[in-house]
Amino acid sequence: MATSALEQTLRHDRLIVAIGIAVVVAFSWGYLIAGAGIDMSMADMSMDPEPWSPAQAWLMFAMWWVMMVAMMVPSAAPMILLFAAIKRRQATADSPVISSWLFLAGYLVIWAGFSLVAVSVQWALEQSGLLSGMMASTSNLLAGIILLAAGLYQFTPIKRACLRYCQSPVFFLSRHWQPGAIGALRMGFRHGGYCVGCCWFLMALLFVVGVMNLAWVAAVAIYVGLEKLLPRSPWLSRAVGVGLIVAGGAVLVHSFGATASL
Repeated sequence: MATSALEQTLRHDRLIVAIGIAVVVAFSWGYLIAGAGIDMSMADMSMDPEPWSPAQAWLMFAMWWVMMVAMMVPSAAPMILLFAAIKRRQATADSPVISSWLFLAGYLVIWAGFSLVAVSVQWALEQSGLLSGMMASTSNLLAGIILLAAGLYQFTPIKRACLRYCQSPVFFLSRHWQPGAIGALRMGFRHGGYCVGCCWFLMALLFVVGVMNLAWVAAVAIYVGLEKLLPRSPWLSRAVGVGLIVAGGAVLVHSFGATASL
């Protein structure tokens, strides 16, 4: 009976955490679908880049941060739920639900840091005229370089090391477990760093197709999930890498060909 009661409690905790995660993801996608507060119909009215106001800079940062949540939280859900189950089985004074939210908060902090870098790059590209008002690359050369670099990154040791921790929650928790509320936050921060290290170049592809291209945002979210859920299928990362390299090479050849014809 004690075992049955524990199992029921575990299911209850996981249900609360799972519902919370689903709500976060739903609100994130709702925010993006609603336009993230950006009037895209006016985005390309002016061809000359204008300095961002503080309000616009904050809006762009919020857009990137919410996109990271929408793309990454679904694939992080198994890790968070496993963490909640382990916390309950430890029978410590810490609340498994609260600890799980602190664990998720660690992800949110590292993703906020990445979003700050991304919005800084976006601002630099836009001010240089390399990014349109629709937040897509205006340069085939830039687009080709990003595609090629993203493809090559798929074969790097850094990618493989980060992906190993993302694909094996048990492996990560066994090596990096820390007790207490601060420990939960630190573990979430650390594992969120591995998630960024695994997928950051895929996020950079948004500068090629358009930062607010929701079809691509959804495609990246699906790919990230598959890559983590298919740990014994290295062919997926390699196939995507080859595809990106080919696409990048084709864009660069076209770019150089167009320049030569001038």
